[in-house]
Amino acid sequence: MVFSEKQRQVLTWWKPGSPDREKQAVICDGAVRSGKTLCTGLSFFCWAMSSFQNRSFALCGRTIQSVRRNLLSELIPLLENMGFRCEQKRSQNVIQVRLGKKRNSFYLFGGKDEGSASLIQGITLAGALLDEAALMPRSFVEQTAARCSVTGSRLWFSCNPESPAHWFYQEWILKAEEKNALRLQFTMEDNPGLSRKVRERYASTFQGTFYRRFVLGEWVAAEGLVYDFFDESFVQDAPEGPFEEWYISCDYGTANPTSMGLWGRKNGVWFRVKEYYYDAKSQRRQKTDEEYADDLAELAEGRSIRAVVADPSAASFCETLRRRGWRVKKADNQVLSGIRLTARLLKSGKIVICRGCGDAIREFSLYRWDDKHPGQDQVRKEHDHAMDEIRYFAATVAGKSGLGGGFAGCVERKVF
Repeated sequence: MVFSEKQRQVLTWWKPGSPDREKQAVICDGAVRSGKTLCTGLSFFCWAMSSFQNRSFALCGRTIQSVRRNLLSELIPLLENMGFRCEQKRSQNVIQVRLGKKRNSFYLFGGKDEGSASLIQGITLAGALLDEAALMPRSFVEQTAARCSVTGSRLWFSCNPESPAHWFYQEWILKAEEKNALRLQFTMEDNPGLSRKVRERYASTFQGTFYRRFVLGEWVAAEGLVYDFFDESFVQDAPEGPFEEWYISCDYGTANPTSMGLWGRKNGVWFRVKEYYYDAKSQRRQKTDEEYADDLAELAEGRSIRAVVADPSAASFCETLRRRGWRVKKADNQVLSGIRLTARLLKSGKIVICRGCGDAIREFSLYRWDDKHPGQDQVRKEHDHAMDEIRYFAATVAGKSGLGGGFAGCVERKVF
């Protein structure tokens, strides 16, 4: 394999003769697809097997499944080609690794919420690798660091940037020198496996805040319009002729507006050809579930609707639809990953907003990041009803239909 200069620094920082030999941790942050995960994992295993015998180590991710998918699926074949013998015990979430006469145990942990810290309590570690560290709660990261009590133990971090108010940026990256940690910031140019064409494709995938974070590798706050690229050029007339299949997406509200979109697929593109939007406050009358079900049927106009993609919290409305014979599909409601995917599908032309969808077009011009919660990426809870149901459709159908769904696998790390 060919490694860049920065990757080689990750691979060798712990070795005798390295100017960074005395560091207690390494932090690799920066752009997506910049090669930091593979070289961090490879270096971690080489260090562990050359430095210790019969010791325990931790491999941590947002979930155990993400550790296996994002790190081990590519790393283990590479290690085995180098002479490592890796025995995976999936039921115990442990990998027994041998190299020559040395043997060590690598335990898998998921740090998805505050309760995860208890899972790693009690174990004594000689080192830990935390992939996607910025997605883990502080309590889990600190508990993991506390378990590394063997003499010579070290910590290894990799992550993509978040807000500059994020606790990991504040406590580890800004305090890297204080914590005796080596911080290496990666860009896509640090991955020799990416061609210029591929780098350009990734650069066109993101917009606004996410471009600066995931392409430029900067820790920046989310601000301004969520879809700051959206303008009249993204609005088209609905094409004529038959469509291949139909869906309806729905964000249900009682006091808040209810928004529905009618989606048709034609030649590999999803068109939001019509919409329904009802604001109970402005109309001074709330509608019942039955009335909204009638409105949905009117939006469908007798078309064969494959499924209604609905807000999973709208339980009573979903049940009303099921009783009427509609197939209801619970929407994927992960907000940030859904926004990124929606932006990518819009920019690539895989989803199109058609003229006549005036309320959706209006919300695109008003939907903004909330700057009142430093350290947290949140959108303002206003002008977001069509935005939510468009995101539901993108994340639940358009992004998983083979018509642009590669984004989820190659850019956004899906959490199970």
